[in-house]
Amino acid sequence: MELKRSGAQPSNKGPAETFTGNVRVDPLFQAVEPGRVSAALVTFEPGARSAWHTHPLGQNLVVTSGCGWVQSWGGPKRIIRPGDVVTCPPGEKHWHGATDKTGMSHIAIQEVLDGKPVNWLEKVTDEEYLAGVTAD
Repeated sequence: MELKRSGAQPSNKGPAETFTGNVRVDPLFQAVEPGRVSAALVTFEPGARSAWHTHPLGQNLVVTSGCGWVQSWGGPKRIIRPGDVVTCPPGEKHWHGATDKTGMSHIAIQEVLDGKPVNWLEKVTDEEYLAGVTAD
């Protein structure tokens, strides 16, 4: 058994190549063979978001605070709030982040395949980001 104390792992700034705006990534745990699951707490300031991306084995997001947006390629942009769980199937192109006026944090859980948990694609344009939201 391993115990990682809160604050024992350094926070990282979300890289400008894969995020727009101010994003902080706090690692929770890394995949350890033979396991494949890793997780991080990701915090987006207002206006911040990920680039479009896919996950070879999918991803689950657990929203912990704030209000954000999530969108799959070709689908509607949707609001996400604390307690919401978003499941992105393997290979689904999507993005997620804060709204333009509120910050948002979520726990991102994904599996690693061949050493890779994510495939980064192009950045979300301002026009895509600011497009209308579907209410549901």
